[in-house]
Amino acid sequence: MTSTPSIAIVGAGLSGLICARILQRHGRTVTVYEADPSADARRQGGSLDIHTGTGQVALREAGLIDEFRARIHIGGEASRVLDKNATVLVDMPEADGGDGRPEIARTDLRQLLIDALAPGTIRWGAKVVAAHPGRLDLAGGDTVHADLIIGADGAWSRVRPLVTPAKPAYTGITLVEFTLTDAARRHPEALALVGRGSLFALSDHRYIGGHGGDTLSLGCGFRVPQDWAATSGVDWSDIDDARRGLLRELADWSPALTRLIRDADEISAPRLIHALPTGLRWDTVPGVTLIGDAAHLMSPFAGEGANLALIDGADLARELLNHDDPVAAVTAYQKRMFARGAKAAEASHRGLTMMFVDGPPKRLVRFFRLAKIASRLTHPFTAR
Repeated sequence: MTSTPSIAIVGAGLSGLICARILQRHGRTVTVYEADPSADARRQGGSLDIHTGTGQVALREAGLIDEFRARIHIGGEASRVLDKNATVLVDMPEADGGDGRPEIARTDLRQLLIDALAPGTIRWGAKVVAAHPGRLDLAGGDTVHADLIIGADGAWSRVRPLVTPAKPAYTGITLVEFTLTDAARRHPEALALVGRGSLFALSDHRYIGGHGGDTLSLGCGFRVPQDWAATSGVDWSDIDDARRGLLRELADWSPALTRLIRDADEISAPRLIHALPTGLRWDTVPGVTLIGDAAHLMSPFAGEGANLALIDGADLARELLNHDDPVAAVTAYQKRMFARGAKAAEASHRGLTMMFVDGPPKRLVRFFRLAKIASRLTHPFTAR
């Protein structure tokens, strides 16, 4: 091509932001369309472990690796596994210098990427209601034209139908997130139980876990029917009623663990965990592609989602910079993304099946112990 293609990214999540950052860093013009009215319009979730071979590669290409390292959590790579009686089955402290998977708050990482973009790159409050080849329809009647549309708009992507009819399916797991803030001062016992790293407390298809630190970002997970939250009789918008509902589900769990829920400052509405088919692929469609969850939504039980989002965005940006023909760039990117996404989706499914089992978490404990013996860099969810 003799001219640079116009690029529209739908979604200001990690994948869309890092793609835009790398393109801008090399002089390309790009616009990000985001439905939220501002960066802080909604809670962004808890802590993320960013991996050496994927997420950190992307941040290095974006020129942000030093800024990232300045924001990581000291002690965040520790791991602890308990059963429902609060019996500690695995306790792995963070190794000296870490294990190559440092933790950072999702909000901090997203803000780092937002701040790295040129002013005006993100059009906040620009909700895409329909996508067509070469065109986006926005709420309010505006229309956007672009040579390349990049769908970075997550699980329920408006762009995905342009390349595949596949839709996410319920995995059988529903999560309810909660937080305890200012833990060292207000919740010292909870911080002592959780620690500053990852907590996995599991038994009987139930789960309490998440990440420690100054704020305890935790959640409950349940293997339940898809309509469980809607038919539970719980008013999930009322924190006291939500607390009662969770405690009812965990009535035979140790008070040390259920106290985490009793002391929670905030409880979010239930979130049904969906996934796209493992190994999903499609033929290259000129003028459109997907990155992040829009391309390969999976359960969070391998810790791969954010890392794939980052490396997807970086890989696509690199291919666009290296090819004059955007169709060739998209084809090269998708070949790598399909293989990587399928592998991660398989690992995520294995993680789910290890965590949500009858009785205590024996399989998960075995994987953690094998990982400790073999390599501190091996995550138990991805080990075979």
